[in-house]
Amino acid sequence: MTSATAGTPRLVARDLTLGYDDRVVVDGVTAEVPHGQVTVIVGANACGKSTLLRGMARLLKPRGGEVLLDGKSIHGIPTKDVARTLGLLPQNPIAPEGVTVVDLVGRGRTPHQGRFQRWSAEDEAAVAHALEVTDTLDLADRVVDELSGGQRQRVWIAMALAQETDLLLLDEPTTYLDVAHQVEVLDLLRDLNASRGTTIVMVLHELNLAARYADHLVAMRDGVVSAVGAPADVITRDGVREVFGMDCRVIDDPVSHTPMVVPVGRHSPASRSAAPAPDRTLVTHGATP
Repeated sequence: MTSATAGTPRLVARDLTLGYDDRVVVDGVTAEVPHGQVTVIVGANACGKSTLLRGMARLLKPRGGEVLLDGKSIHGIPTKDVARTLGLLPQNPIAPEGVTVVDLVGRGRTPHQGRFQRWSAEDEAAVAHALEVTDTLDLADRVVDELSGGQRQRVWIAMALAQETDLLLLDEPTTYLDVAHQVEVLDLLRDLNASRGTTIVMVLHELNLAARYADHLVAMRDGVVSAVGAPADVITRDGVREVFGMDCRVIDDPVSHTPMVVPVGRHSPASRSAAPAPDRTLVTHGATP
């Protein structure tokens, strides 16, 4: 584990510019990932969220600026050392043809093994635990290609957990999952953060889940950072309008008491009302939370 203290930056993007071919997607972004916290990157489609995560994971070479991992340029750190510290679940990962679930999850142990090191009891325990907590133990002998989208997503998360890194980056980890499994996965990541102190960075589309599970939010718009801070400071009516171009009401989530975004569509009675509802009003619908 690193000696960094809670709240200090683990991963820092400094004046980072990223792109593909001739197109700039992330333009001069500076953002910090506090140690020991859950950071969530949010924003509209094509705003640069996933590109920023890829750049911070060393999958994209910067066109400008730099990424620092524990104070050192991530591009100057040996690949295996990075892999022991930083785990990544990208969007739409591809499994080798014919690989079984247990074999794929076991590949998460590769950074911890030397050239001649044999599979250890520690490796076995890490894989078994990852399968158990992601509810994929019964899939261990199945071929990954035969699984549903939701099952495959949980298997990839298991592989990332088996890597047992101090820092875990996940790009849309709830993709393909139904609502129940979305909550289970995010609860699992929260538990990992609480029990092991794992620093977690996620890209999420679902704003209300981001508000519920994040300690620290990074809101992006058009390739730049629009706002950073605690969910209550970032998710406001004006903030959502600026980042997503959407009118809404922001109320207290009756379960978590975090900000909850209620969109206002063109056919909503609220959109035709001259008097807007107050921001962050607790809505109980007649029940005690």
